[in-house]
Amino acid sequence: MVEYGRTLRTTVTPIPGLLVVDLPVHGDNRGWFKENWQQEKMTAAGLPDFGPVQNNVSFNDLTGTTRGIHAEPWDKLVSVATGRIFGAWVDLRDGETFGTTFTCELDASRAVFVPRGVGNAYQTLEPDTAYTYLVNAHWSADAAYTFLNLDDPVVKIRWPVPLKNAEISAKDATHPHLDEVVPVAPRKTLVLGADGQLGRALRAHWGTNPRIEYAARDDLDLTAATVGTARRWQDYQTIVNAAAYTAVDDAETVEGRREAWAVNVAAVNELAHVAARHGITLVHVSSDYVFDGRTSRPYREDDPVAPLGVYGQTKAAGDAVVRTVPHHYIVRTSWVIGDGANFVRTMRKLAEREVAPRVVADQIGRLTFTHQLAEAIAHLLDAGAPFGTYNVTSSGEPRSWADIAREVFRLTGHDPTRITDVTTAEYTDGSRIATAPRPSCSVLDLAKIATTGFMPADGARALADYLRTSTELDGDR
Repeated sequence: MVEYGRTLRTTVTPIPGLLVVDLPVHGDNRGWFKENWQQEKMTAAGLPDFGPVQNNVSFNDLTGTTRGIHAEPWDKLVSVATGRIFGAWVDLRDGETFGTTFTCELDASRAVFVPRGVGNAYQTLEPDTAYTYLVNAHWSADAAYTFLNLDDPVVKIRWPVPLKNAEISAKDATHPHLDEVVPVAPRKTLVLGADGQLGRALRAHWGTNPRIEYAARDDLDLTAATVGTARRWQDYQTIVNAAAYTAVDDAETVEGRREAWAVNVAAVNELAHVAARHGITLVHVSSDYVFDGRTSRPYREDDPVAPLGVYGQTKAAGDAVVRTVPHHYIVRTSWVIGDGANFVRTMRKLAEREVAPRVVADQIGRLTFTHQLAEAIAHLLDAGAPFGTYNVTSSGEPRSWADIAREVFRLTGHDPTRITDVTTAEYTDGSRIATAPRPSCSVLDLAKIATTGFMPADGARALADYLRTSTELDGDR
């Protein structure tokens, strides 16, 4: 008998991520009706928006029909269309809850969300039971499955119909016991652009974690037509795209323009297709160059873009593509400083050589140190922050390039008065190379990232720390 009148709600279980869902069922003299999956209502009630792509139905003639215990490499929402079942779930994922068990009965008014790697089994309690499940990946013959014996002596599932009297397939009866099961490994994170400044900072942050893979351009060419089949993408939870074309001035040339659009837009489009298809979270790094700099306040994440040059145009286009991915973070930053050639290191070298440089004083912004950017990305992922765009730079008082140059000279024990302020126009006057237009104000509002619990470090202190550590590292080379 179906229970009518339940209120839609989710209940947690001892297995992390396994949720029991009470479903409203509406009945009258004709029968009953329910919404088995309703994205808006169910995500509001606490279910993950797991993106189902396939709906399966298993019809069972007899009471006592028993199937499982199967852990598949996808999430699913299991329920009953007709009849009633006893359901059993065992956590077969690698971790502290490996072997944890949960059981309950399901009729048409109750469903269970089963995360990837949790073993699923059921036994029918009525004849003519139709068991249904929505999954968020298409069935694949080469997918990795994990199984557990229905009669395992450790988990000790109390089947209503003793297994000796149940209808069981020969295959299900011979699955391994818990001490023989290889735990299901978590889905992996792939860092692209691993040989760049941010890629190296992410490698330093995550280290040799076996769940993290790093790919340089030689490992995975994002401009190749084979990106969609370059990996078993269903094994990945997150892609961090730290790869980009960043030669701002070269992007104004014919060849540079082509390469900028190929890397920053076409390749990102391929990644977006991969991420959307496989339910992968895509983390993408954006730039202050998507704005024209004509503002009297820091730029917020939702301000309209107005790029001045080719590089900014490609970054804005790439951002628009990434926003089509259901699970995405766009991390917008400015004036990036890390392990490699950059403005701060150039100023330090000029100071050491006793050069008196002319430095632009009419562009205002904040530095972003790559270790801080890596920490922010890891924080967004670990905290499960709402998807969307986040500004990430150092905090503190915005300064011009000339101000920063003077601070570099001062912190390294050199005379800051050797810096001469110039305008952007004066700096580029007479240049023989194509020079990209730059935003005069690159200050980004940091309030949104702060609401997630991440507090960017003060830029002045971060600069001093960077100069100290980079000097020590340079001395070791």
